[in-house]
Amino acid sequence: MIPFDFEFYRPTSMREAVDLFQQLDLEGKQPMYFSGGTEIITLGRVNQIYTNAVIDIKGIPECQVRHFDNNFLYLGAGSVLADIEQENPFPLLTDVSKEVADHTTRRKVTIGGNICGNIPYREAVLPFLLTESEVIICGSSGLRCCQIQEAFDGKLHLNRGEFLVQLVTERKYLSTPYVSIKRRKQWDTGYPVVTVAAIRVGQEIRVAFSGLSPFPFRSKELEIALNDNSIAAEQRVETAITTLTEPIVSDTEASAEYKLFVMKNVLLDVITALEVK
Repeated sequence: MIPFDFEFYRPTSMREAVDLFQQLDLEGKQPMYFSGGTEIITLGRVNQIYTNAVIDIKGIPECQVRHFDNNFLYLGAGSVLADIEQENPFPLLTDVSKEVADHTTRRKVTIGGNICGNIPYREAVLPFLLTESEVIICGSSGLRCCQIQEAFDGKLHLNRGEFLVQLVTERKYLSTPYVSIKRRKQWDTGYPVVTVAAIRVGQEIRVAFSGLSPFPFRSKELEIALNDNSIAAEQRVETAITTLTEPIVSDTEASAEYKLFVMKNVLLDVITALEVK
């Protein structure tokens, strides 16, 4: 049970949602945008989140789209992971997302909620980092669009009152070779020791990580080392590890030393799976 009451709003347009946020913010109600709600429930129970008002964006049509327009795939932030998994327009995203929690929970978790959440793993962002997708964000000044690398640096940077509307991915990336590997401490569900998503674009392998650091990330420096075909795979992996600037954390899933051990083995698996012989 959540130990506080809050008002619930479900606007049917982006403008209504932004106006509601501003009004509730002026009234001191600490409003939050809401899509799946799983994180508000989870963190609200342990007093890590508090609000007097939530604004559910799932009633906004633009947040529910899942369609192609010319050579781009548009995914609304209010799309639940289970629906994306079933429709499978983006196979790498499907494979990454179906490892997030169990199926019942994925009927609630939305792609926007996962990417914008406070839980450190946020694995749904990995395919979008690899494919250099764009994000469409709504705020008081209207819509803005930018590459996800510009907006996501450890977390999705949103100005107060803004919310994520859609993610846009070029069709050419949807059929590129990929691999998704999640290593857990135990069982088939749960948080990762390490999650690695990787694609091959031409001769280049791109890699993104979750579970290693307090946030998901993609490292261009690591990829340069990993793609140096002049040396053996094992040596490339050792060199790639030295390029990491992101902190490797010890947590309830594994120590930092063990995570690095697992990461090295997973990177060798990625090279084996994706490298052109």
